[in-house]
Amino acid sequence: MKCTNSQMDQRARRRSRIQRKRRKRQRLIAALLICLVVLAGAGSAVGVFIFDQFQNYTADYEAANYNSSLYQGNMFSTDLCVTAGEVSLEGFSPDPQMYSAGLFDLEKREVLCGYNVFNKVYPASTTKVMTAYVALKYGNLDDVVTVSENACDFNWDEVTSGLRAGDKVTMYDLLCGLILHSGNDCGTAIAEHISGSEEAFAELMNQEAAALGATGSHFMNPHGLHDDNHYMTAYDLYLIFNACIQDERFVDIISMDSYTGTLTGADGAVRNEVWTPTNLYSSGTRAMPEGIRVLGGKTGTTKLAGNCLVIYEEDLENHPYISVIMGAPGRDKLYEQMDQMMIQGITSGQSADTDAA
Repeated sequence: MKCTNSQMDQRARRRSRIQRKRRKRQRLIAALLICLVVLAGAGSAVGVFIFDQFQNYTADYEAANYNSSLYQGNMFSTDLCVTAGEVSLEGFSPDPQMYSAGLFDLEKREVLCGYNVFNKVYPASTTKVMTAYVALKYGNLDDVVTVSENACDFNWDEVTSGLRAGDKVTMYDLLCGLILHSGNDCGTAIAEHISGSEEAFAELMNQEAAALGATGSHFMNPHGLHDDNHYMTAYDLYLIFNACIQDERFVDIISMDSYTGTLTGADGAVRNEVWTPTNLYSSGTRAMPEGIRVLGGKTGTTKLAGNCLVIYEEDLENHPYISVIMGAPGRDKLYEQMDQMMIQGITSGQSADTDAA
């Protein structure tokens, strides 16, 4: 399943509107600064007055548009859904055993639901969203990667995409195996190719996460297998996933029904591996809630992390959303909670808008 040209055009127009507003704001602030320098430099009372008004303007603007307690770095929150705390969603009752949940309206830049969104939890394989972000930013998807012994050293119950030591695989195929099939072997192979080791790649993940404002997260590996010092928040997962979907290559991959990877063995023999999405909406195992189209997402499951899922969805009018659930007590409960949150936050919200109109 691919994004249509119309959908891509709509996203491009939204980004263009955001950029125009940002440039307009920057020009206004620059003009005020020039007036300040000219008049205050002359020592006039008018200059002092303008300085005071400028301070009031910037303070009022930042108070209205930013949550400074959430992020102290570059002011980029006008492009994001921001909340200072919990956001209840009428009609949605989070399971008390679930760790956290969030529903984010990307067009209105609004948090529709925020349940423990800043709590640090184990992310399991939703970690691979961060791995994909770094791979897309620093990797060349045409590169041919030689798979190491280390990249194949996983236990029988840890998901792999069928890689063997000595295999030659393109970075693009590794990325598909990572995102669709959740292959831990693909994560290690990507990390070693880009940074030389999993440890060095994890440092790069942390660096990039901080740059995105995901300051409640810390990564120790590229796949999400348990480490006590490896954690994320639901809000950070939204931030990282939101950054990923700005890249159409990522959206194309999560939108696939399946992908056939090509692996060339050390002996030159070519074989194929078919990778399908692990989230039940995209695999067709679970029906999408009426009025909602799931474009794709990423799952994660370990004993300590519980059942996790982040998805990118649209309503019938192509308005985009991101939904996150972390630590659900079982797969069935995960999808029940996700259905309920999307129905109450998206389809019920749309009905209310229609009635108001």
